[in-house]
Amino acid sequence: MSAAVGALDELKRELGELKDLGRIAALLAWDQQVMMPPAGAAARADQLSTLGRLMHERGTSPELGKLLDAAEPVAAGLDPDSDDARLVKVARYEFEREVKIPRDLRAALTRLASESYPVWVEARRSNDFASFQPYLEETLELKRRYIECMAPETEPYDALLDEFEQGMTAAEIRPIFARLKEVLIPLVRAVGGSDAVDAAPLRRQLPIVGLQRIEQQVLARFGFDPDAFRLDTTVHPFETAIAISDIRLSTRYEVEGLESLFSSMHEFGHGLYEHQIAPELDSTMLARGASLGWHESQSLLWENLIGRGLPFWQRFAPELAEVFPDELGSLGAADIYAMVNKVHPDFIRVEADETTYSLHVILRFELEQEMLSGELALSDLPTAWNQRMHDYLGIEVPNDRLGVLQDVHWGQGSLGYFPTYSLGHLRASQLWQRITSELPELPQEIGRGEFEALREWLRENVHRHGMKFTPKELQQKVLGAESIDPEPFLARVREKLIGIYGASLVG
Repeated sequence: MSAAVGALDELKRELGELKDLGRIAALLAWDQQVMMPPAGAAARADQLSTLGRLMHERGTSPELGKLLDAAEPVAAGLDPDSDDARLVKVARYEFEREVKIPRDLRAALTRLASESYPVWVEARRSNDFASFQPYLEETLELKRRYIECMAPETEPYDALLDEFEQGMTAAEIRPIFARLKEVLIPLVRAVGGSDAVDAAPLRRQLPIVGLQRIEQQVLARFGFDPDAFRLDTTVHPFETAIAISDIRLSTRYEVEGLESLFSSMHEFGHGLYEHQIAPELDSTMLARGASLGWHESQSLLWENLIGRGLPFWQRFAPELAEVFPDELGSLGAADIYAMVNKVHPDFIRVEADETTYSLHVILRFELEQEMLSGELALSDLPTAWNQRMHDYLGIEVPNDRLGVLQDVHWGQGSLGYFPTYSLGHLRASQLWQRITSELPELPQEIGRGEFEALREWLRENVHRHGMKFTPKELQQKVLGAESIDPEPFLARVREKLIGIYGASLVG
């Protein structure tokens, strides 16, 4: 065996151990949000900080750099799309990025994220933004230091965005979001106050036992394997993959109607992506989604394109009536379809309908940039949030719990994340165009509760690749274009609303 080939094998072993450390950190973070007693927060912050420091030291060590130098000639002689060639390429990219960050800064970011989370939970519970504000101030300061290390060629926010959607820039996003605002704000004003759809049956809390039962029935049909998946409750729903055979989903029940069901479908989409990555990638850093924008395309596809579609309810409306005979027993598929797609401007992003959802995201995208630049003082953040909710959705936010404190992301130190939700939303509609053209029987299959063909299509075209390709490369590979196009989403939403409200009201 040549020295270069040996270096490739040694590089793969080292990267595999770094992957294991990352999964241990993910497990600790999952436990903190789902199982850990509150008094464990300080110790967990220490543990995650230690892990973060160890991972940073190994991930930026001169020895790893030498292994990359030695392995790259081997990778250059391989098929550029082979697993090994792509692994070396991704490892080089992440090494070059991580080596720019001082060890103390990486440890501080990890520690603060762990310390901030329980403060955010309590601040949200008690509607007390002031108690969380100092942690957000510190987060912003650390992020500014991080940006200085990254030295982005364009604008500061791009350094944060690149963590979640490699290669994407704020300059690319702004015209996309401007187009969404141009179309969606008038749509919301036109139909948001309409009484054409009475969603009152879903504007109340349903018994948790019944919600858990219908979730189990739906997820089982989707492909939830109890040997590889589990579903728990938490303050803010999320998904974590400890391995492709160990997928952790979460939901919450302090919500109205069927929102916990939609949350569970959403997180299942994330989990299925990780579960269907090619097994040979599982021990490598390629065993994750191409980006958060790609991840969100999968979760929103299952939540909205499937779960809010009429064929889905043609299959599951009878089961819903059986689970909730008194509350929902009189509703048919068309009734539920109209209710779950009703344009209902509301406070909570994760409970928003498709039409209003991206406006929630755009608000956060704009505020993050203003906070980061110092244009917006944090003491003014709640007021700025509430004003944009009025401007975009026409509603008055009654308190910070329903406003600026509702999302976990800033409580975990994540800035630059929110745009990926809307990018995923748009990408899901682009995907749906191709999927339905290649699987013309899919609506009928969904109406029968059959999802095998869809899962296999997603596995073959998207999931199995993991992180082998950059977001734009995968976009080109799957959809034939590197850019994200808002028009398929806008056309689909408009068509749906015309069917529900009528052309005269939609305009």
